[in-house]
Amino acid sequence: MSWDTELTALVTRIADPLFARPEPRQAFADLVRALLADVPRKNSWQLADHIGHATAHRFEHLLDRAKWDVDALRDEVRSYVLAHLGRTDGVLIADDTAAIKKGEASVGVADQYCGLTGQVENCQVIPLLTYASDAGHAFVNRRLYLPEAWAHDGERRGRAGVPEYMAFRTKPQLVIDMLGEEIAAGTPFRYLCADAGYGRDPHLRAFCHERALGYVMAVPVDLPLAAVRGGAEPVGHVLDRLLAQGTPQIWERRSCGNGSKGARVYDWTAVAVAVAEQAPAPGYAHTLLIRRSVNAPSEVEFFLAHAPFGTAVTEVIDAAGMRWKIEENNEHGKDLLGLTQYQVRKWTPWHRHVTTCMLALAFLAVMRATLPVDADEAADKGKDRPLLEASSC
Repeated sequence: MSWDTELTALVTRIADPLFARPEPRQAFADLVRALLADVPRKNSWQLADHIGHATAHRFEHLLDRAKWDVDALRDEVRSYVLAHLGRTDGVLIADDTAAIKKGEASVGVADQYCGLTGQVENCQVIPLLTYASDAGHAFVNRRLYLPEAWAHDGERRGRAGVPEYMAFRTKPQLVIDMLGEEIAAGTPFRYLCADAGYGRDPHLRAFCHERALGYVMAVPVDLPLAAVRGGAEPVGHVLDRLLAQGTPQIWERRSCGNGSKGARVYDWTAVAVAVAEQAPAPGYAHTLLIRRSVNAPSEVEFFLAHAPFGTAVTEVIDAAGMRWKIEENNEHGKDLLGLTQYQVRKWTPWHRHVTTCMLALAFLAVMRATLPVDADEAADKGKDRPLLEASSC
């Protein structure tokens, strides 16, 4: 089946129950196709011009005033991704991206930290969940972070169409909300992966412990661990003691997956730990993974793994290496599909634009999964690998 035939079948299947009238149904199909096209700037006017509309009014109406359920579209995106990419050993990856904006009218925009530039910018922050497996990866859920200044400003919320029930939620709390939706939907995943901005949050970790969910999340150097002689100590002290032993055998060099430049090889070690005042789920244990750059040994990153007893450390290292896949989704979503190139300002149009982009990205991921696998890549996936056993320190 050609990609054009597959896209038509996908959009028709989703649009028929989503829209009561043929006009928004056709506008939706046109918008998805335009997002997938080679359009330099993917705002409504340029997308409309590419598809052959005289004006952007049909797209603007679809995103703003037309009556349809954007969460139903989100559910369809998830179902499509899982039908083609879902695996029992899949992972969910949490991260946020930013859309730099001008002015103060766009919903959720504020002076806040922007990961794109590493500094404070006037931007919107978008927490996202990616589903990833050996078959591929794509977004399955999204939120718009509403800063406290917005959450408590009724007049501003009203102008942007923010629903009255929306209260202030931190970014980790938004990820918890999305995780709850994935659990309710039956999304099959073995681990949650995230960077230290989420791994440091005790509430997110507690949510996983209470529901016996595995995770492999980066954590900051000052994360408190239970010390051997009582009290607490920061994660960094564990590495200090390992290095003080002076034995190079503590490191094992291995790949945690392939990136754009080939295998992503690091030195790794693993230590069984206890997190201060936070026990793992029954039948689970905490392991601290320490990753060291091969070319710059002073560059070290820490990961906290929450996994069932007896889990091979190679498995959690592989999970740690999956985190970069959401960065690829962010890059492709922005550069190829206009994820943050919208000109909408209100709550509902924002969610509709972003979720439609998620559908376009999911389509690309599924089509990529149907391509023949390179023989060398397939052989590399099948290689037996030694186990790196966790030890206590």
